[in-house]
Amino acid sequence: MTARRHAVIPAAALLIAGLLAAGLLLPSGDDGPTGQPVTAPPPAMSATAPAEVRIPALGARSTLIPLGLNPDGTAEVPPLDQPLQAGWYKHGPAPGDTGPAVLLGHVDGHGRPGIFHDLAKLKSGDRVEVARYDNSTATFTISRVDRVPKDRFPTGSVYGETTTPQLRLITCGGVFDPATGDYRDNVIAYADLV
Repeated sequence: MTARRHAVIPAAALLIAGLLAAGLLLPSGDDGPTGQPVTAPPPAMSATAPAEVRIPALGARSTLIPLGLNPDGTAEVPPLDQPLQAGWYKHGPAPGDTGPAVLLGHVDGHGRPGIFHDLAKLKSGDRVEVARYDNSTATFTISRVDRVPKDRFPTGSVYGETTTPQLRLITCGGVFDPATGDYRDNVIAYADLV
């Protein structure tokens, strides 16, 4: 061996020892610093429009229509004369894509319960399934359900960027105000892709 090769081997050994000491080279089976298994969030699915939403805990099922924005900048909702129709906010992520996909539906309409009538009854861990036009299904679990006054709608929490695929289900709730013909609150269910 030449002197140069003799110098390279100890230098490489020192480099590897330093990386191990710094924790930068860990065996592939390492469970992480706390001894807990390291779990990554599920990867985002391909961009495909949603076709149907199913909420087994509520016995709710609806096709999804694309929704945009009203002239005042608020999100469109499905037609009030079709209270069992849900819709997808088409200017945001599709369910299964990275970010918060938003589905909207009525609590009631024309004296009948709407598709999201019992949304406030969802519990953490309940499942929401979204069938997509590519024949795949994005399955989410509820993490929380909030009721908020409409004048304090949490736009950032609902529409803000996320690093994982998430879902928001939105309907009206609280007290009905006959003067405005609308409910005073929104019920928002937050869910994560599983």
